[in-house]
Amino acid sequence: MTPDHPSRPGRSDRPRHRAPLAALLVGTVLGTSMIALASPASAQPGQANCGTNTGDTGGPSWTDHAELDRELHALERRRGDVLEVESIGASHQGRDIWSARVGTGPQTLLVTSEIHGNEKTGTEALLKLLDTMSANTPQARRLRDEVTVVAVPKMNPDASELDRRGNDRTWDDVVADFPQLEGAEPAWNYYDRPIQGDDYGVRPGFDVNRDFNPDLSYTPDPADLPGRSDQPGWFLHPESQAIRDLYVDLTGERGEVDVYIDLHHQGPCYQDDQNGDWVNLSISADFVPDPNTPEGEKYAEYADRYDFDLSRQVNLAVYDELNSYGNSGFDNITLYQQNLDLPGTALGSFALNGSGTMLFEVRGQTQSWGARQRGQLITTVERGLEAVVEGLADGTLDDTDPERYHSIPGH
Repeated sequence: MTPDHPSRPGRSDRPRHRAPLAALLVGTVLGTSMIALASPASAQPGQANCGTNTGDTGGPSWTDHAELDRELHALERRRGDVLEVESIGASHQGRDIWSARVGTGPQTLLVTSEIHGNEKTGTEALLKLLDTMSANTPQARRLRDEVTVVAVPKMNPDASELDRRGNDRTWDDVVADFPQLEGAEPAWNYYDRPIQGDDYGVRPGFDVNRDFNPDLSYTPDPADLPGRSDQPGWFLHPESQAIRDLYVDLTGERGEVDVYIDLHHQGPCYQDDQNGDWVNLSISADFVPDPNTPEGEKYAEYADRYDFDLSRQVNLAVYDELNSYGNSGFDNITLYQQNLDLPGTALGSFALNGSGTMLFEVRGQTQSWGARQRGQLITTVERGLEAVVEGLADGTLDDTDPERYHSIPGH
């Protein structure tokens, strides 16, 4: 296990005095609470768009890159005593990738959004989380004393501005940065054809969420290309490099990143396998085979760091919190596909490096769902994230039986 930061108490050593989540959210949820308490997913099949194109992606309702810049720095001006914003790098097209850090607590939570630029609710939820965590309230001060939250909203800004999955970069651009790849076959996740309604033949790009590698010091090797989904990525892109470098810096500063969460969207028309309800959110802790099992033997060098129990406990914190509201529209939560082998994802890479990991997959990308249920889905993510912060702050994550994770329905 990566050594602890010298001043860090273990999770089980911290005081447990959790206040009701609703009290913390009063200031940030009021604007969406009427939407958030809409009818449950089981009543929505008539609203579901199960095609590939809504004709309206809801573009103006989402925060664009320039607006994100303004909102983050306005928040920093108001609460610069507790919140810091910095550029951790730039996209291929030169847009800043911003991180915002709030809190000084020994527990470290890293959260990213919009690694796919057509998956936008996570960015909105992170802005609300940062506003809540930086507030001058007893509850927020308590959380800041226990947890340090580092958020990277809109980590793939070029894709976000194009409202598409992939970034904005050609294979020739990659080779220009890594001349050793001259003559190598392009990476398997290179998009140069129509995908999800976008013609990458006109403007190519890559799925950045397959560009990570558990070896955080890896440099691209032509022998590892083109690769495939169940193999590590290469850190070819400035967007993945920025997140990798941030993770490495936090690990060096703090001993480890306790929890890493990545905020995504999935298709709009999944139904759970128990009662057929329409799924609002899928979650997961499972991205690579456990290195301590025969299936995960190829990852044996990471066996002493991998913490699947913590990953499952983090997921259960979100599942329990959202289900505590009853038949409210926050429920209908399923497990995302399990038994995966995705070491090229940020989640797989960071799980092998010792972080508890969690995937959020809310309903519908912009091209298939537009801005339907926007307020409800943003608040779903926000409340789920708040539950993780609370669990880290008061140590209740440690009291959760990780085996309960496997009782969550699938889809």
